[in-house]
Amino acid sequence: MNKQIILLPGDGIGREIIDSAKVVLNSVATEFGHEFTFHQHAIGGDAIDRFGTPLPDDTVKACRNADAILLGAVGGPKWDTVPAKMRPEKGLLGIRKSLGLFANLRPVKGFKPLLHASPLKEEIINNSDILIVRELTGGLYFGTPSERTEDGNAVVDTLSYTRFEMERIIEKGFESARIRRKHLTSVDKANVLESSRLWREIVNEKAKDYPDVTVEHVLVDACAMKLITNPSEFDVIVTENLFGDILSDEASVLTGSLGMLPSASVRTDGVGLYEPVHGSAPDIAGRGICNPLGMILSAALMLRFSFGMEEEASEIERAVGACLEQGYHTADLRIKDGKQVGTKEITEIVLENLTSKSVSDSISNMYS
Repeated sequence: MNKQIILLPGDGIGREIIDSAKVVLNSVATEFGHEFTFHQHAIGGDAIDRFGTPLPDDTVKACRNADAILLGAVGGPKWDTVPAKMRPEKGLLGIRKSLGLFANLRPVKGFKPLLHASPLKEEIINNSDILIVRELTGGLYFGTPSERTEDGNAVVDTLSYTRFEMERIIEKGFESARIRRKHLTSVDKANVLESSRLWREIVNEKAKDYPDVTVEHVLVDACAMKLITNPSEFDVIVTENLFGDILSDEASVLTGSLGMLPSASVRTDGVGLYEPVHGSAPDIAGRGICNPLGMILSAALMLRFSFGMEEEASEIERAVGACLEQGYHTADLRIKDGKQVGTKEITEIVLENLTSKSVSDSISNMYS
């Protein structure tokens, strides 16, 4: 079956890393007998410059008709002074909301050659394998009113959730834990927030439907501490939007390689948006030195979660791991006694590990 994939390069290094993911996916399609059709559209600062909005209607329409979406990165200093409603990040928030992508899945698992760069001791981070399941379309970021008074001396932001919004993300957390190590950590602030008290009630209700999953309730501040002191204690963490935003960024640095981490934003029918967690890095855009591995691993998540292609996803992850084991790395990574290479080169090495067949055609056409 021909899968329709929307590419949203966005800003900064977005185009370069999207090109790398595309060539890897084309190689997978050849190897496994699939057909992927790619369509490119604008989002973020690029869309502001070209169309006067961070999220053009054509982009939303194309994404609604897609099987999955790959996004590079959005934002940069160029657009820091535009009105708040026009910032590049509004394009990302908007596409998530428009498509109903309510669940953000953030796997945090380090590659052994990079663990020495972690701010934690290797014996603490070693064997850590965490999946953070974050609610993505509700809570403080979307509640109304959200405004400043006319005199500028007071502000209000609203944390708003419905039972339905909580139930579906909590169920996603249980389902994720069930296919992993069957341990779910629910993170809230039930000692202070009414929304968290309802959240905890729903978790306890849903636990009855998942008797094989062990549930633990942890306050968000305690969870932040445990992520630093004993990250291997976690399997799946499920939480609301704001807490998930903070905790997932905290967890992302534990492995010592922010540029290696993928993420998925999905809904119940399998349609999802996949992106690396790093930023747009405009200072190195166009220089051929950026790290595409987080984007390539995000493409692997797309194959797994949206297309059910587990073998293909695992093969990409294996190829990336083999590349690092061989000592190859980009400038943002540090591998002892390794060899630093550029964007195109490291993509080529991943492809060589991905397949024993000739990839010369794919590589030569990579940036055409």
